[in-house]
Amino acid sequence: MFEQTFKNIDNVLWKEAGCATELDYTEQTSWMLFLKYLDDLERRRADEAELRGKDYAPIIEEAFRWSSWAAPKDEEGNFDHDNALTGPDLITFVNTELFPYLQGFRERAANTDTIEYKIGEIFSEIRNKFQSGYSLRDALEYVDALSFRSQKEKHELSHLYEAKIRNMGNAGRNGGEYYTPRPLIRAMIRVIDPRIGETIYDAAAGSCGFLCEAYDYLRYGPEGPDGANHPKLSTQDLETLQTRTFTAKEKKSLPYVIGLMNMILHGIEAPNIIHTNSLTEKLADIQEKNRFDIILANPPFGGKERKEIQNNFDIRTGETAFLFLQHFIKHLKAGGRAAIVIKNTFLSNSDNASRALRRELLENCNLHTILDCPGGTFLGAGVKTVVLFFEKGRPTQNIWYYHLDPGRSLGKTSPLNDDDLQEFVELQASFADSDESWTVNIEDIDPETWDLSVKNPNKVEEDPLRDPEVIINEIETLDRESEEILEGIRGML
Repeated sequence: MFEQTFKNIDNVLWKEAGCATELDYTEQTSWMLFLKYLDDLERRRADEAELRGKDYAPIIEEAFRWSSWAAPKDEEGNFDHDNALTGPDLITFVNTELFPYLQGFRERAANTDTIEYKIGEIFSEIRNKFQSGYSLRDALEYVDALSFRSQKEKHELSHLYEAKIRNMGNAGRNGGEYYTPRPLIRAMIRVIDPRIGETIYDAAAGSCGFLCEAYDYLRYGPEGPDGANHPKLSTQDLETLQTRTFTAKEKKSLPYVIGLMNMILHGIEAPNIIHTNSLTEKLADIQEKNRFDIILANPPFGGKERKEIQNNFDIRTGETAFLFLQHFIKHLKAGGRAAIVIKNTFLSNSDNASRALRRELLENCNLHTILDCPGGTFLGAGVKTVVLFFEKGRPTQNIWYYHLDPGRSLGKTSPLNDDDLQEFVELQASFADSDESWTVNIEDIDPETWDLSVKNPNKVEEDPLRDPEVIINEIETLDRESEEILEGIRGML
């Protein structure tokens, strides 16, 4: 229904001088979509209030409502070209009046859990990149053709928006920063099997793919929104999903805005996403009220954190992912469950921090499953990854490994799919052994190194013929790490 409209919007952005990349396309589409969504939400709330015989106080003042400046209508309900701003007048209004007004909501909102505060946060973090008011006018008319009034419409829009996020992730060398393959997320969630009433947390949320997929799992069941057997949820269950289930944190502005929009499109009206660097929180200050039942995450890896950040942690290291892993363990409730994506080198690195962190994980948590992902799982990120599944509160006795082998090289034209992970999910339920799965007892792990390397005892190790795209990704990753090292050296001179 709306696919062609999204293509038309992209065509406008492609011609716009101020928008050069897929990241720009997604950012600019996001703020327009958000304002259109907000207009439809206000109309729905006004209609509901009228049915109850009550007055409704709009969030947005008349002059700044979508229907006033973006898509004015005449008396017959048709687009009013005579009164619609365009050209330089439209750019001036958006930059000097609309955005400053919307940014002001952050100060005017009663608290951070309201949609008013989210409005202020979004428009304080992004700017209008359209330079041509004529291009912006074209884009606004296309966006106005979209509708958020029905669940079916929002569901289709969420699919299209997810496709934009995927394209944005695939476009750059840091693709894994923005997009975790949804089949992998869904498999992780099916293993964790969340229940309504449990709290779910992601401290490195990015575009909020984990929380959106977890919402769909809880709202619609394992088959998702497209399935036929949706669970019957009470009004209280739906309220719990909306307001008391999900918490996210994100450091960077663009992923924060995209994550907000993504969760809204999935059905959460005022997502609890906090714009902050999670690693600035001192582990010693975390209390029981700050802990969660479930953590699902793909923290950034390869980054380097400053000394003052490292001082917040018991095991000090510059590796961002290792700091996040400590953050996650500390934020889990006793008996809480986690599924975390991390570089596979974590399993075998010989440095003191890696060994200490593996020991802490094994002694304080039940690391029951390790999923070994193939190269190319994350497009644009030339590193191999594993997924750690663990429960907090009792030590590890046995670790069940699964080596994921889709039987082909993964890449842009052949990405990971749900069928690739079906056997993993089925075998994991009983920790069954197979050609690709096996169990290691904790007593067989060296207490000096705590090495957890993936070594399939069922297969003779061979040097695989690697896909050229995987090799190129690894070269780019090494180049990026070399640049970071050189920058660090320059900083010391």
